[in-house]
Amino acid sequence: MSKLIPVRPAGYPGYDIKIKKGILPNIGQLTRPLTNAKRVAIVTDSNVAPLYLKAVIDSFKTAGFEVYSFSFTAGEPSKSLDTISKILEFFCISRLTRTDIAVALGGGVVGDLTGFAAAIYLRGIDFVQIPTTLLAQVDSSVGGKTGCDLPAGKNLCGAFHNPIAVFIDPDTLKTLPEKYVCDGYSEAIKSGAILVPELFELFEQEDALENIDKIIEMALRIKKSVVEEDEREAGLRKVLNFGHTLAHALESVNSLSNYYHGECVAVGMLAMCSESARERIKA
Repeated sequence: MSKLIPVRPAGYPGYDIKIKKGILPNIGQLTRPLTNAKRVAIVTDSNVAPLYLKAVIDSFKTAGFEVYSFSFTAGEPSKSLDTISKILEFFCISRLTRTDIAVALGGGVVGDLTGFAAAIYLRGIDFVQIPTTLLAQVDSSVGGKTGCDLPAGKNLCGAFHNPIAVFIDPDTLKTLPEKYVCDGYSEAIKSGAILVPELFELFEQEDALENIDKIIEMALRIKKSVVEEDEREAGLRKVLNFGHTLAHALESVNSLSNYYHGECVAVGMLAMCSESARERIKA
């Protein structure tokens, strides 16, 4: 499978989503025409680094980039200003200039943090998204929302900063624990529930894992259509927050910190549904 999905928000630079199994060794070559960068700074986490960091580093080196990498402890607790500060220091040590690029290799936390750091370093540098979790592949890697959590709540600090490209390799899901796969399903189900009944029905009537490629593409096309019309969440894009108000509240409760974002979104959607809708959206 190889798919190219263009994202062209009105008034903002566009970018392409490239979906292809086994794409990781070619990402450097695919990035080369998009930038004049000399240096690449890859940000990842402790879960992803042992699995995919070497392949991505080798890919960028083969394409002629000078490559640096930084890894932080995986998990939502790392989505903080402290980690942002460490990433910015890493950019400085890597001697990134305004024409160089950052690369987010990992799930939603990695993407949000790397994108935010790229948005504020030298008042903005380009970055590339390489999402390796289902949740990031179907949702968070697209749309330009970046940021971190504050002690007062989730995602209270951030910026809109679009990547110059999103590269998705569905093969990375083979190393994803089942709980993380289910975490990503919730965001895809959300997209189907709000806009595309066919996607929702796929979860009702088919085996989701056997249709994972279709789910990724359908969810991304929904996200693309929404962010193209409303990049800064002034209107339509708010529908993508279905279930998220309660979800973010749950994620802010320390005693519930072991629950993943998608799990909390699922609870949020259940709580927001009327009795009639709950006949289909159910625990």
